[in-house]
This record gives sequence, C-alpha cells and structure tokens, in this order.
Amino acid sequence: MGSDSEVRIERLRADSPHLARVAGWEHDQWGYLSPGETRASRRAELEAECGPGGVPSVFVALHGERPVGTASLVAEDMSDRPDLGPWLASVYVLPEWRGRGIASRLVRRVEAEAREAGIERLWLFTPDQQALYVRLGWRERVWLSYRGERVAIMERCLAEE
Repeated sequence: MGSDSEVRIERLRADSPHLARVAGWEHDQWGYLSPGETRASRRAELEAECGPGGVPSVFVALHGERPVGTASLVAEDMSDRPDLGPWLASVYVLPEWRGRGIASRLVRRVEAEAREAGIERLWLFTPDQQALYVRLGWRERVWLSYRGERVAIMERCLAEE
C-alpha cells in the first residue's frame, strides 16, 4: 500500500478507463436509493456527470493508475428536495484506503470547483458520515427519511471564506 502523498486527485473524464469501476462503486454503495438503477444506467449517468468544469464534475483519487476514491459536484442529488443544490455527492473511498484523509481531499476539491464556478452554497445528504463533514466546516440542517433511510441534509457556505 502506498503513501497518501502518492494519491492524486484528478477530474474524471467521460472517456476515462476508470469510469466503469467508479460507476460500479457508486451502484454498489447507493444503488438501493435509486430503484430500477442498473450498473449500466449508473455508468451512463456518471458519464453525463463528467463535465469539463463547474457543475457537473466528477473527481477521482488515483494511486498510480488505480482509482481509490471519488466525489462529485452535481446539480441535483435528492429528488425530494429539488429546491436545494448544487450537491456534493458520491463521496467514496475504498475501505483499505480509508483513514488517510483521501475523503477530505476529495471534498475539498469539490468545494474548490464549486467556489471557482461562483457557487456560494453546497448541500449533501448522509446517513452516517456527519462527523467527517462537520470537521470540514459543514452544518447539519435537517434530518429526514429519504427512500426508507434516515439521513441528514448538510450545508456548506462557501461564501464565508
């Protein structure tokens, strides 16, 4: 296993050889929140999210040429709350790479992308990772039931910095 300094964050492009693997992670982690989603439909959606900058954008953490994590900046992530957005979404790090600050670096990269695009406020929802986001300056706004799971909606005011 390499060191954290060997992990770099890059924009995921639609033609990336890593697209299928990242889509597979997302489907495995959160497919249950999207009834009817398949690996193929998740891949097509992810490909559409691989924008050149701003919203949407997808980032991948790479160790050499191996993807070890991902995070996205998307216009919408929660069908129940179309009033909110854009969203930090799909933050995921392979289990054996957790605890090394990679998720924090991915979140910071999405925040920077949003700031560069003139976005002042970001949203996310999570069932169980509030502590990570609070450490990074996010605030819990409301708890609700989303597709059968209790989740916290959290907000990050980028304009405050």
